[in-house]
Amino acid sequence: MSSPTDSRTNVGLIWAQTLDGVIGADNAIPWRLPEDMAHFKATTLGHPVIMGRKTWDSLPERFRPLAGRRNIVVTRDARWTAEGAERAGSIDAALDLAAASPGPGGEAVAWVMGGGEIYRATLPHATTLSVTEVDTALAGDTYAPAIGADWEIAEDSGWRDSTTGLRYRIRRYTRP
Repeated sequence: MSSPTDSRTNVGLIWAQTLDGVIGADNAIPWRLPEDMAHFKATTLGHPVIMGRKTWDSLPERFRPLAGRRNIVVTRDARWTAEGAERAGSIDAALDLAAASPGPGGEAVAWVMGGGEIYRATLPHATTLSVTEVDTALAGDTYAPAIGADWEIAEDSGWRDSTTGLRYRIRRYTRP
């Protein structure tokens, strides 16, 4: 297993969560926050995105594959295929595929976009986290990984009001 100092690639994790850490319910995002979707697109465009098969399946068909990004799907099912996606049988295999795709500026940066198991498995590899906190309480069945003391807030947008009426803020974390 590689570490955050592994030169293979810089790995970022990007997600939105409630203050209680809920990121999903019934394989869907349980809120609508267009500002977060715009942030996600601006952050990941031009970079490989790594996701689990359930996250791939949760994307509306019209958005699969995510345009302008190399779509890497982690699944143990060796027979799985989908147009516009590349299958990786493990996190390490996904990171190896992503390292072969330098992003803008030539730097290899891969963005992990879910789900919960994939976030937890890739957190030890991560160099940055982009976390949108949604100020709401909702029931869910998928949770964000805990952000430990080895992370510090590098940027905080401050609380903002969404066009949908929800309050949110975007925080970027790095390892000191």
